[in-house]
Amino acid sequence: MKVQPRNADGFCKNPTAGIIAVLVYGPDTGLVRERGQALSRAIVSDLQDPFRVSELKADQISGDGARLNDEMAAMALTGGRRLVRVRDADESVTVAFQALLKQPPSGDTLCVVEAGDLGKSSKLRALFESDDKAAAIACYVEEEGELAVTIGRILGEHKLTIDTDARDWLAANLVGDRAVARGEVDKLAIYMMGASRVTLEDVRTVIGDSAALDMDEPALAAADGDIASIDRALGRLFAEGTSPVPILRSAQRHFQRLQMAVYHTTRGQTAQQAVKALRPPVFFKMENQVTNQVRRWNLPNLALALDRLMDAEADCKRTNMPDETLCARAFFQVAQLARRSGG
Repeated sequence: MKVQPRNADGFCKNPTAGIIAVLVYGPDTGLVRERGQALSRAIVSDLQDPFRVSELKADQISGDGARLNDEMAAMALTGGRRLVRVRDADESVTVAFQALLKQPPSGDTLCVVEAGDLGKSSKLRALFESDDKAAAIACYVEEEGELAVTIGRILGEHKLTIDTDARDWLAANLVGDRAVARGEVDKLAIYMMGASRVTLEDVRTVIGDSAALDMDEPALAAADGDIASIDRALGRLFAEGTSPVPILRSAQRHFQRLQMAVYHTTRGQTAQQAVKALRPPVFFKMENQVTNQVRRWNLPNLALALDRLMDAEADCKRTNMPDETLCARAFFQVAQLARRSGG
């Protein structure tokens, strides 16, 4: 069964009866973890309970076909429904799940499987989407508008409202990884304890120096033509497990905003005025850097840069080349355009 995006969060809180295995996958690793956690807590409130929770690695399943079936068939000594969690799953576990779904053991154990981005050709994804005893939930990177709604909902859980400009600024700067976004919004909620309304000043005070803004660094470096800084920023993000797709999306947004600002300079505004007019507003510590980039770039080269970044995202989804290589190549190509624009 394929769970539609609009139903995903509701399904995680209350999985459909008769489903024995759920695959949660996609490029937004933070959202994969969040939904995997929500599914797990819907079955067992204490995920540290050794009698009701079993955790398996992908190589344990692929190397021992009976291991998954044994864990699914086991009974909890203390009573209650059992949970089997499989982290970092890949195509190697497909055969084990084919056997499980073909002849499921008795009982009501649920298996929650977390995986990275699985393309349309993935046999594991196809298995979970097609079998009526399984479900597949895709976790794609939220667009700014979707994340803005999520931010409002999370803050609402803390009895807080947020001004529209503050919410939009947060969405623009936190888009890319749901876990990072939730962590930063939760931190904001703690800071605002005792208040009822969140303003843009509050958001900038709490989130301004956050590591969540690291996603901007490759885009800023590329727009400056700084290849060494691109290499360092991408290396750090990749080492932290950040998927190339949200990094490319973040860069696309940055260059779209540059495009808008440069367009306004062709209509008579100064670079500084054009940057000040951007909404959501540019983080104040970046204003001078972005203003200089507006002065550097022209509209034809910005169009080429966006083409490179969007082509790289598409290639990540349709080719067999490593995603990190495709991502880095696109950023270096954009940096070359920046140098040409500045020369």
